[in-house]
Formats: sequence, structure tokens, C-alpha cells
Amino acid sequence: MRRFSKIVSTTSILAVAITGLGIASTTVSAAGTSKADIEKGQAIAFSRKKGNCLACHSIKGGKLPGNIAPPLVAMHQRFPDRAKLRAQIYDSTVANPNSIMPPFGRHKIISDKEIDLVTDFIHQL
Repeated sequence: MRRFSKIVSTTSILAVAITGLGIASTTVSAAGTSKADIEKGQAIAFSRKKGNCLACHSIKGGKLPGNIAPPLVAMHQRFPDRAKLRAQIYDSTVANPNSIMPPFGRHKIISDKEIDLVTDFIHQL
């Protein structure tokens, strides 16, 4: 019981210390991704010249979403392993050869860095 109390006390102290340093949950996500990176990923995903995810998917905050692909909601629950989500964005035909989703990485539609940014954005939905 003492050990549990010590853990709770230490956790509380760390939470207060982090808050005091100005590190808020709106600045860094649970996965350690910055808000700026998530915003960059959203811009790529919503861009008609880059990701264009809205052409097929419904995404919170997107205008004129498509409906031929699943809505992108609860993505952290659907893809607990971020690497699997990234692989899906990179080349969805690996998991499903009949997928109509463009292989963004394999066809170099967007760069590896942009795929990482889009993955960060999508994963936090």
C-alpha cells in the first residue's frame, strides 16, 4: 500500500511539474507528436494536391467529404499500432490487393516525411 501511495504521489508531482513548465496536452499529444505536426498532417490530408483524403473519407473538420471509404474516426482504437496505419497509408494494396486507395508511398504521391505527418494526424482522430 505504501508503494502505491508513493507512485501516486510521484505521478502527481510530475504532472504538476510538467504543467508548471508550460507543457500542455494541447501542445503535445499522448504519442509525443506536436500540435504543429498534427496541423501539418491535416493540411496534407485535406490538400487536393497532396493527400486528398477527403475525396474518399469523411474526416472531422473536412469540407465536402467523400463516402466511398470508411470515415476516419476512432483511428487510435482501430490502429493501436501506429506502424500498421502508416503501412496502410504507404501502400494499402499490401493488406488488400483490391484496395482502391492510392499507394501514396509506393507511387511517391507524397514523401515519407509527409506520410509520417499524415499518419500522426489520422492516428490521433
